[in-house]
Amino acid sequence: MVDKVITEEEVVAEIEDGMTIGVGGWGSRRKPMSLIMAIIRSGVKNLTIVSYGGPEIGLLSATGQLKKAIYGFVSLDSIPLEPHFRIARQTAEIEVEEFDEGAFYLGLMAAAHRVPFYPTRAGLGSDMLKMNPNLKLVQSPYPDTNGDYEELVAIPAFDIDISLIHMNRADKGGNGQFLGPDLFFDDLFAMAAKKTYMSCEKIVLTENFLDEGSVHTLRIPRIYVNGVVEAPRGAHFTECPPDYGRDEEFQKLYAATAKNPELWESFKSRYLKLSSHEEYLEMVDSREEDK
Repeated sequence: MVDKVITEEEVVAEIEDGMTIGVGGWGSRRKPMSLIMAIIRSGVKNLTIVSYGGPEIGLLSATGQLKKAIYGFVSLDSIPLEPHFRIARQTAEIEVEEFDEGAFYLGLMAAAHRVPFYPTRAGLGSDMLKMNPNLKLVQSPYPDTNGDYEELVAIPAFDIDISLIHMNRADKGGNGQFLGPDLFFDDLFAMAAKKTYMSCEKIVLTENFLDEGSVHTLRIPRIYVNGVVEAPRGAHFTECPPDYGRDEEFQKLYAATAKNPELWESFKSRYLKLSSHEEYLEMVDSREEDK
């Protein structure tokens, strides 16, 4: 089995200006934040993010590195609407495509299965078609029982260059394990992209996966993963159960910076302009010690 262990910096070296990046997790849950922070440090720009969005979309909007967001929602969960995303959306600083969950799922499925689109009834009779004028209608080539040819929405495959996901455990070969309550769409993100990089809380021996979870938690096979990064607390400040919960106090601190440019500059200087994930954690922990 090939050893695929790399660093955040090696992942970011694969990301170029203008790429489309898929980001796993859901809202403020199990986001690959150490990789997002590395992207911020790199300065790569004009990115399109495909995500059930959380702080990655807000942060990259605020740093000016985001060109477009394709999403089902953008939320911090306990804070319903991501505040930096709200500003970017209201001021039209970024382009957006907003889908309902069914359509978003089919966009990932189409990409994962390497077909150009998936047909669906989702969106018919709703504003999704008005909000996304590029969506096309197609006619079924097969008649129904009445001999009619049904009109359907064609959800296009998301063209994702690189996907980033975060798992609880992984082995050196790129197999990933989630131990929390939900995989979300991380398996589809891994399958949909041209390349996938996975961070994890801990790298374990392959034979030790079943020590903490059943075979049903092994949903990321190594064939879809190009590199593995061991990043303890790599989802901070989002939650990564059962390893840790969301850092609600830090999230509130981050959210407050959307209302005050001086607070944002202070936050950016203290937590974003750093050299590594390890230094970021040191700054987070030093804040706790200062209380």
